[in-house]
Amino acid sequence: MADNKKNKRNNRNNNDSDYNPRFRKMRKKVCPLCADKNLVLDYKNAEQIRKFVNDKGKILPRRATGACAKHQRDITLAVKRARQIAVLPYTAE
Repeated sequence: MADNKKNKRNNRNNNDSDYNPRFRKMRKKVCPLCADKNLVLDYKNAEQIRKFVNDKGKILPRRATGACAKHQRDITLAVKRARQIAVLPYTAE
């Protein structure tokens, strides 16, 4: 009888050695620029670049945007160029 209760508890654990019921595994984010091959990053398009900048004007990291390393470098370059020509502000007031 006690063995049955123990087995029922073990069945809930998803059979993973690192299973923790408090934390769910996050689904891996897909790079928005890799997913849509027709999307071209343009530093003159403020609406497009604002997706990669937070409300304070900082560039969001890869873990927040889900961009791959190659496209994160492109995003950074586009944001910096947009700031230079005053399409985006350096900071929010």
